[in-house]
Amino acid sequence: MSESFKGNQHVRIAVLTVSDTRTKETDTGGQLVQQLAGNEELELVAYDIVEDDIAAIRVAISDWLEQDEIDVIITTGGTGIAKRDVTLEAVEPLFEKEIDGFGELFRYVSFTEDIGTKALLSRAAAGVANDKAIFVLPGSRGAVKLAMERLILPEIQHIHSELTKHRQSGE
Repeated sequence: MSESFKGNQHVRIAVLTVSDTRTKETDTGGQLVQQLAGNEELELVAYDIVEDDIAAIRVAISDWLEQDEIDVIITTGGTGIAKRDVTLEAVEPLFEKEIDGFGELFRYVSFTEDIGTKALLSRAAAGVANDKAIFVLPGSRGAVKLAMERLILPEIQHIHSELTKHRQSGE
C-alpha cells in the first residue's frame, strides 16, 4: 500500500484480458494481476477474456463501468503497435479524464529498469470513467508486475479515494 496514503477503503477490481489466444488457464498476465491484487487485499469481483476486437473490449468495459460493485478496471494485452493491438482504441474513448502520468511513468520505469528503448513501443495508459480508474496494461508478465508493483498498487487507495470523495461530501 502507498506510503503517501494509508486509507482503509475496500477496493474492488475487475480484470479484463484482451487476447485472441489466451484462455483462463493460459492467461498468465491476468492471473498475475489477480494474484498481486489479492496480496494487497483488493477484491476481485469480475474477470473475463475477450478477443482483440474493439467492439468486444468496449462492451466488456462499458458493462463494468455501470456496475457499482467495481471500483477499478485493469486490462492486460493489446497495447502494442501490431494491427490487432486495439485495446487503447477501444478504451480511450470511454475515458472522461486521462491519467497521463501513468503511461509516462510506466514507459520511464520500463526504459530505465527493464526493457530499454523497447519501452517506446508501449501504449500503456490509464484514465477515469464513472468514478472508476481504468488501467490499460501490456499483457506480458514482466509489464504486469512492473505496473502493479511500482505504480498501481502503491497508489490504488489514494486514486480510489480521490474518485469517490465527492460521495462522502455530498457534492
